[in-house]
Amino acid sequence: MEKNQDLGLADGYLKPQEEYRAELNGEDMESANGGTRESKGSPNLLQMLKAAERRRAQQSRDRDRLEVSEVVAREPVTEALKTTMQIPFTDQKQEFNRPPTRTVRSMSQSSTDSFASVHSDTSDDESSPRDKLQKSTKGPSDFCIKNISQADFGRKEIEMAEQEMPALMNLRKRAGGEKPLAGAKVVGCTHITAQTAVLIETLVALGAQCRWAACNIFSTQNAVAAALVKAGISVFAWRGESEDEFWWCIDHCVGTETWQPNMILDDGGDLTDWIYKKYPELFKNLKGVVEESITGVYRLYQLSKAGRLSVPAMNVNDSVTKQKFDNLYFCKESVLEGLKRTTDIMFGGKQVVVCGYGEVGKGCCAALKALGAIVYVTEVDPICALQACMDGFRVIKLSEIVRHIDMVITCTGNKNVVMREHLDKMKNGCIVCNMGHSSSEIDLAGLRSSDLKWVHVRPRVDHVIWPDGKRIVLLAEGRLLNLSCSTVPSFVLSITAATQAMALIELYNAPEGRYNKDVYLLPKKMDEYVASLHLPIFDAHLTELSDDQAKYMGISKHGPFKPNYYRQVNFSLLRRQTLTHILTFNVSNPFWFLL
Repeated sequence: MEKNQDLGLADGYLKPQEEYRAELNGEDMESANGGTRESKGSPNLLQMLKAAERRRAQQSRDRDRLEVSEVVAREPVTEALKTTMQIPFTDQKQEFNRPPTRTVRSMSQSSTDSFASVHSDTSDDESSPRDKLQKSTKGPSDFCIKNISQADFGRKEIEMAEQEMPALMNLRKRAGGEKPLAGAKVVGCTHITAQTAVLIETLVALGAQCRWAACNIFSTQNAVAAALVKAGISVFAWRGESEDEFWWCIDHCVGTETWQPNMILDDGGDLTDWIYKKYPELFKNLKGVVEESITGVYRLYQLSKAGRLSVPAMNVNDSVTKQKFDNLYFCKESVLEGLKRTTDIMFGGKQVVVCGYGEVGKGCCAALKALGAIVYVTEVDPICALQACMDGFRVIKLSEIVRHIDMVITCTGNKNVVMREHLDKMKNGCIVCNMGHSSSEIDLAGLRSSDLKWVHVRPRVDHVIWPDGKRIVLLAEGRLLNLSCSTVPSFVLSITAATQAMALIELYNAPEGRYNKDVYLLPKKMDEYVASLHLPIFDAHLTELSDDQAKYMGISKHGPFKPNYYRQVNFSLLRRQTLTHILTFNVSNPFWFLL
């Protein structure tokens, strides 16, 4: 044992460095080894490899010289199997400096369609869809999408999403016969994904007519848009719209002389603002507006405060189900996927600044921390800042840490959060992206100045290069990262989509005078109902209060279980929202049977 204690190689084998040197010098391995390898009875691997190479070369000799590379690429593995694992191996003296032939793994048609639908900018045809004659199987129609031929694959995507969206499917079954939205003409501007397609088709099943545009130029899934069109829904959207095309789609979605909307479902406020400014008479005749984003809600409160809001509006963004589930869990899961797909970054040890510690910021920070990132938070609200500190994050000004960070993520919903002076100080390779709704959080105008150069690297990834060679990595041109650069979890979106559907039903069926021309929050009973629709998928069983317990707490045993002032809101925003109303449960509403 002492003799072999160093666990060296057997006597019949050269040490790795000696074997490599002998091969480079063209020496015979057996002579270099003193002939001992053969005497040991061990298989001479190099001889096997050379024999296999000679057979391969003999087969290739009669072929045209142009076909040789193809043979090298396609047949090594097959030949190895045919010759009992005698693997082809090219002569090292000829192939040492030659790069390996690249092989291409084929993709199934379904995989190709999925990749094109979700990840690519457009199809091979780069011309704008609005320059083409739009035609479906039923002939020319009122829509504008990229490629109607992708409809079948888009339908598969929608069917997959339906499996993870139990509330909307339940709503179709319970209220489909009553058609509570019969006569409603809903014009929508949201992300057009498989999940929102389930919402749109639910509204149609409840009796509504729908026309739809996209609220983000990068988030539309072209195949899903095609599936909606094939189902008879007018859609004006495609992935990779220009700014001009974005507004063109919204304008054409609003309607024609024969179709005018009476309800708006918006995400970001762009559609509402467009109709308010360009079609003021149409806006006054609406029955209501439903808005789900903090950006759009803030616009509505501004109109209300100025006395210019002429219709009632529902604030879905500040509902408990939206704040606690969509904003938190949705962003917690999707921010990492968006970053991974675009940058292939490893998060461990990276220094990251998250601007804003609302529910979106909380989700992003939790996800990044779990993967080992060093996370800093910037915040204007002392309550949110204290929460960040209690959760173990250092609250700091961006200017104090900007020279050292590897990544900055904006989550405020505000504007001018990351300015040119911050960008100038960032180190080479810093990643800049946005998880808020609008691209206004990052100073894009400053980045488009003449002294900086833009290099497009891959879909939704740009390098912005400074004169000294420094570059930052900008994702999705400052637009919403997760919906622009990745897919999203259907289950969480089911919660928000169900809340939007309920808000539309309530506004459309409300009797005259129930709602003034103002902005309203959803009743707690509706939040609880939407949540209850999702519990069966977890096989969750609620405990029921006894009559004595309910009396002790001063609530109904059937809910609502929290007071109307119990909200998960952005407190700094709420202080400016002096005109907010909170709805109360009203049994006179004929559609409260859903609850």
